[in-house]
Amino acid sequence: MTKKKKKIYKKKGNVVKDLTRNIFKVLNEDSEKTYNHKQIAAKLKISDTDGKTQIVKKLAELAATKQIKEVERGKFQINVDKKYSIGTLDVTSTGNGYFITDDYEDDIFIPNINLGKGLHNDTVKAFVYKRRNGKKYEADVVEIIERAKTEFVGVLQKNKNKNFGFVVPDNNKMYADIFISESKMNGAVDGDKVQAKLLDWPKNSKNPFGKITTVLGKPGDHNTEMHSILLEYGLPFEFEPEVEKEAQNLPIEITKEEISKRRDMRKDLTFTIDPKDAKDFDDALSFTKLENGNYEIGIHIADVSHYLEPKTILDDEAYKRATSVYLVDRVVPMLPEMLSNGVCSLRPNEEKLTFSAVFELNKKAQIVGEWFGRTVTYSDQRFAYEEAQSIIENVKLSDDVQPYVMPKDISIIDKEYTVTPEIVEATLKLDELAKILRKKRMKAGAISFDRVEVKFNLDEEANPVGVFFKESKDANKLIEEFMLLANRKVAEFIGFSKGKATNKTFIYRVHDEPDVEKLASLENMVRKFGYKINTDTKKATSDSLNQLLSDVHGKAESNMIETLTIRTMSKAVYTTKNIGHYGLAFDYYSHFTSPIRRYPDVMTHRLLQHYLDGGDSPKSDPYEEKCKHSSNREELASKAERSSIKYMQVKYMQDHKDEIFDGVITGVTEWGIYVEITSNKCEGMVRIKDIKSDYYIFDEKQYAIVGQSTKNLYQLGDDVKVRVKHTDLERKHLDFSLIEK
Repeated sequence: MTKKKKKIYKKKGNVVKDLTRNIFKVLNEDSEKTYNHKQIAAKLKISDTDGKTQIVKKLAELAATKQIKEVERGKFQINVDKKYSIGTLDVTSTGNGYFITDDYEDDIFIPNINLGKGLHNDTVKAFVYKRRNGKKYEADVVEIIERAKTEFVGVLQKNKNKNFGFVVPDNNKMYADIFISESKMNGAVDGDKVQAKLLDWPKNSKNPFGKITTVLGKPGDHNTEMHSILLEYGLPFEFEPEVEKEAQNLPIEITKEEISKRRDMRKDLTFTIDPKDAKDFDDALSFTKLENGNYEIGIHIADVSHYLEPKTILDDEAYKRATSVYLVDRVVPMLPEMLSNGVCSLRPNEEKLTFSAVFELNKKAQIVGEWFGRTVTYSDQRFAYEEAQSIIENVKLSDDVQPYVMPKDISIIDKEYTVTPEIVEATLKLDELAKILRKKRMKAGAISFDRVEVKFNLDEEANPVGVFFKESKDANKLIEEFMLLANRKVAEFIGFSKGKATNKTFIYRVHDEPDVEKLASLENMVRKFGYKINTDTKKATSDSLNQLLSDVHGKAESNMIETLTIRTMSKAVYTTKNIGHYGLAFDYYSHFTSPIRRYPDVMTHRLLQHYLDGGDSPKSDPYEEKCKHSSNREELASKAERSSIKYMQVKYMQDHKDEIFDGVITGVTEWGIYVEITSNKCEGMVRIKDIKSDYYIFDEKQYAIVGQSTKNLYQLGDDVKVRVKHTDLERKHLDFSLIEK
């Protein structure tokens, strides 16, 4: 007896389930072929008369709405001309998705059943149609054009017989567990955290098939989790041996011949100011008083391009990485340590090859002269920001500046030491000029995001034992202003000449104006807290945003409003097509100052030297492709950094489960409220179902949840008290219990 073929549809009464979707699937198999209802029924394995009748009716309905076309009597074909688009798939944590395409103004909803095995950020072909109510569009993924990623981090769960298992992805946007046969487990055992690669997704399988490529360790182990974060975003955590070998074999001696090709600035007073725990120093400042009363200020940057030659293993690896990654407990460098912490790092009391922007400034911080080129420098002093800040706060600029004794408690070395009068004077004068430059920039419409950074005190095993906040002070802003000056003037030097754009190929860092709709949404949001935004003009917008950020600074709602304000901003990206930088109020801006940790800066150095040597403008297309790659890698690195902070916050809160914390509501959704703890900025969720005193529903207009009996309101920005209910390290998620009013 032969087995009956399994039908692919289910019935609810006598109605064939998902008939529209399955008809589209048949017609999409060959968009040039025509099908009649019998052929479609055969494809769908529908043999009963009632089912075939439903197909006939559905074909007529789809043809009437022009979703398909009847080529000749009873023969149908997909309507290719009007309904198909190529775009990107955005999968949500709920398992549904949105189709993002240039063909439609709004993102188009895709129910889970219509994802067609498409995954988050995949490039897909989708069939777009109007919902039954005819008011909104919906989409159906019909083809995967390109996978955004094929490797996922998760935990292996073996079945009881141990001959197969599933990798359950950490990423909640990956909605399907990955099937792993025993032969593809690569030595992993049940419960291991692993990286799995997709190999196939059979047509009739709910789950993709894959193989385990890397066994990372046990969930919860610190290094396992950090490596998992990096791999989840496609970021490496170590260099291949051949890359390290090529770095070790680089010639590092600074020869007399090389010095002769450069401007020798070794006798100029030069120093670095960096974070206390910095290991690589890619920028230094020099300071010289000129006889005419002006100041010569050099911004000296590690000449990475001297060592990093194109079409080498080192350069290929640097481009592939495109950026260093800064996790809570470690830096994953773009360049091997031999370069990043050694030969290229502008360490004190060492001669270094540098690429410099040198300016002559008068006492009003006006630029009266500029020079760009390769140099050789010698750093006289290394400062931590705290040390430079100590000088700025405790010494006044006068005609007879005295030596300054650096207090032991803030020093990067374990003893008091004396700073020479020359360096003290240089620091104070640079601070004075930086403040003038900053004032000009703000007056021109720049936006000031002086956000408080959350930092963790870690023990020897990298466990968080405390939280502290890091705020930008005058010493930080001093360095920032001169780096901005160099980046801006380098971009102007190449991109603008004789009153007009040069159209030379160059690497710009651009930032578009804020989205009008997002600004309107922010305006509605901040009004709840008594703040206003004026969006009448570009200048009015930037001024009012600065006023808003100033007004909320130090208040409970500051982090939330600063975050929301940042989200209204467009993303800054690298491109050869200059549109200026809105946030900095610069018409021309590039990244020149950090080639140790950013590949676009390396490209900037190479192009700048090419033009200094009299070279013609190269074709822009290859550079534009590299810009897009660099922007993408920067975004991935940023996500990994945020993920590591979230992980550390959850880990920190594991030891504080019995404590009650003051917090502020930072988000309201239909399933709960998000609360940020005031004392440590850790954010978690209070689920609506866990609030027992009343039945609460989401009120979108009020940004609140409202009790149906008591009319009690929990609204965005409200102060609340919470207790930690649950910590999930793997998902990096905190659940809070609300201490009710």
